[in-house]
Amino acid sequence: MELNRYFIQLSYKGTDFFGWQIQPNAISVQESINNALTKINSDIPIKTMGCGRTDTGVHASNFYAHFDTENDLNTEEITFKLNCMLHKDIAVHRLFKVPNDLHARFSATSRTYHYHIHTAKNAFINETSWHLNRPIDIVLMNNAAKNLIGSHDFRSFSKKMTNINSFTCTVTKAEWTITETGYQFTISANRFLRNMVRAIVGTLVQLGEGKLTHQEFLEILSAHKREAAGISAPAHGLFLATILYENDIPYFE
Repeated sequence: MELNRYFIQLSYKGTDFFGWQIQPNAISVQESINNALTKINSDIPIKTMGCGRTDTGVHASNFYAHFDTENDLNTEEITFKLNCMLHKDIAVHRLFKVPNDLHARFSATSRTYHYHIHTAKNAFINETSWHLNRPIDIVLMNNAAKNLIGSHDFRSFSKKMTNINSFTCTVTKAEWTITETGYQFTISANRFLRNMVRAIVGTLVQLGEGKLTHQEFLEILSAHKREAAGISAPAHGLFLATILYENDIPYFE
């Protein structure tokens, strides 16, 4: 019997989860959704594939996953049931059928992350933004961030012991902006390495604090060694914000 493929568009606050991906003895977003879908599917197992992996404590304001089933689903009904069953910090926005060759991870052409920093003590955003109470120069940080644009070996900003074939990513945007509560870093690329955004943010913040020079940042980028770069920014300020797909109309918004 031919399988039907469905995409789920969702968002989640990652504070209480050990990332998206299933792992032993830890609650993940993926496992939560798999369990809910399986229960809805009369306990016949359903496994989702996400558009990427977010680490422990990282959030997603926009995320896609797909799964296959023999059933022809009432998407509005399943969306309602999922939202009734899932943890309060996971919201399913819609469920929709797609061609069977559309893959949540491998069909994605671009991803965008946002990193949030707040500069004044704020009791309401501590779990979704990094409180940085020392001044930083975002003009210097933006000048350095321009050097990230293009195709580069980002090994200096990758978690060590990562089992991948290539450290090259193509960055199309890397920019700091001022927000009502502090600053936001936006970075878009065709792919990201593990811990890449947090390592970039941490290093750029050190530059903005005057602990690194522009030239030293360039040397870090070309060193291709994680120990050359600065600290990793805390996970709780990071959001996966946008995922783009080829020929996305009419499937995606």
